[in-house]
Amino acid sequence: MNQWLDERLHISRLNDKFLRKAFPVHHSFFLGEITLFSLIILIITGIVLALSYEPSNSLVINSFDPGTADKQNLIPAAYHSALKINAMPFGDMLRRIHHWTANIMVAAAVIHMMRIYFTGAFKKPREINWWIGMLLLIFTALTAVTGYILPYDNYAYNTVKVVYGIAASVPWVGSWLAQAAFAGNFPGDGIIPRIYGYHIMLLPGILLALTGAHMLIMIKQKHTQPQYAKRIAYKKIVGVPLLTQQTPIMLMLTLLFAGIILLFSAFIPVHPVEFFGPPSTTPIENIKPDWYLLWVFGALAIIPSFEIVLFGGIIGAEFVGAILLPTVVIAAMFAVPMLDRSKDNNYYAENPTNHPVRLAIGTSFMMLLMVMSVAGYKPDLISAGVLTTANANTVLWILIFLVPAVTYFATIGIVRGIRSLREADERESMAHAAAADD
Repeated sequence: MNQWLDERLHISRLNDKFLRKAFPVHHSFFLGEITLFSLIILIITGIVLALSYEPSNSLVINSFDPGTADKQNLIPAAYHSALKINAMPFGDMLRRIHHWTANIMVAAAVIHMMRIYFTGAFKKPREINWWIGMLLLIFTALTAVTGYILPYDNYAYNTVKVVYGIAASVPWVGSWLAQAAFAGNFPGDGIIPRIYGYHIMLLPGILLALTGAHMLIMIKQKHTQPQYAKRIAYKKIVGVPLLTQQTPIMLMLTLLFAGIILLFSAFIPVHPVEFFGPPSTTPIENIKPDWYLLWVFGALAIIPSFEIVLFGGIIGAEFVGAILLPTVVIAAMFAVPMLDRSKDNNYYAENPTNHPVRLAIGTSFMMLLMVMSVAGYKPDLISAGVLTTANANTVLWILIFLVPAVTYFATIGIVRGIRSLREADERESMAHAAAADD
């Protein structure tokens, strides 16, 4: 049987070329695998949830509170199906697993990109995979955003209203763009079916295609090796084979990861659709996006309202804060590999302290996003008495410039101190060696 299959499928070649591929042994390399495991869990749980979800804005009778014969309690079918999923055995648990896996996937992808940046793994010849990784991060966030709109409770209704307004704020083409993206004006009958199509077909298809391309390029170019591999076998792949050793490690990581997800889901509730109720014109105070988009919300909170009319188009604070600023930030992240001037291929992960400027820029950039995320809590800071309405914007703008600058110079200073200690240790070792020779 094995011979028959090998003659037709060339399994022995597959084993020699791929299944015995060497994987570096280092804990940081599992971040990418956690992202992949998350995608698999999201697809599986998403399929199960889709079996009970009705992607429609049509009004149906609320079977949990039907009202009276004279005044029936009508709610959108999408919201009603979310209530039914919660009432199913383990339905709420399934929603929690889907929710927390999505958050962990974004977090793992962010930390994975940080590892790539700080160790210089974006350098030649891996620039393309850096760009693919950036696209994966962007489309992962978009998939998550479309996901928490689907229950179509009042929170989701207000969220999609904000997103629609952001799309409509694009100068000259905003109205057309918003209607094209959301199947008409807001609120419209086509919004939920359109977002459902994005969430279960278009965006997962893009994620799977990008993941496949990312992995194929990684297999072709090989991993960046940890520094210890340089001392063992220069320019050779040092690690464990995929089938016999790496696969069991991956299976153990999968089981551990699944256990953590289940613990999160068992004890930490997610978005309570019953609390917010069906869509209504009643606004929700202090509505906020998930943590990975909070920095954009912070920019909207502190940019003063303005409008500039240019060639018939209106450039306003909403467009600058929610579209122009994130575009500049993302473009800067895409440009990272092009700023590297090295001509040789990079085979090994670099020590971040050997590249203090890159390390300082990265840490200050992270602090910038963190301060902008804190700015998203401006109303809460004002209500808690930490800031006042009069000084909130001024204080937050000062922090946006001051904290990254202080972080940059502090990082440079710390790296110089580490280098000084390292050089002192080397001099002391050389002195001991010289004394031993004498």
